[in-house]
Amino acid sequence: MCEITATELKRKFGKYMEIAQKEEIVVTHRGKPIFTIVPQKTDLVKRWESYFGILPLEAATDDIDRE
Repeated sequence: MCEITATELKRKFGKYMEIAQKEEIVVTHRGKPIFTIVPQKTDLVKRWESYFGILPLEAATDDIDRE
């Protein structure tokens, strides 16, 4: 999680737009949090693929038996 001021966000919006794709950004004004920018939700399988590379087909199916 990243914490920045509203002024910093205005000055370097492009930089923080890229960061916001990966992590949350808390925007503050006069030392108090005013809002949070969060990454857009992604498909669960795509998220796991990004962590571990390409998953085997069995891991990407919804009909896995859960005991």
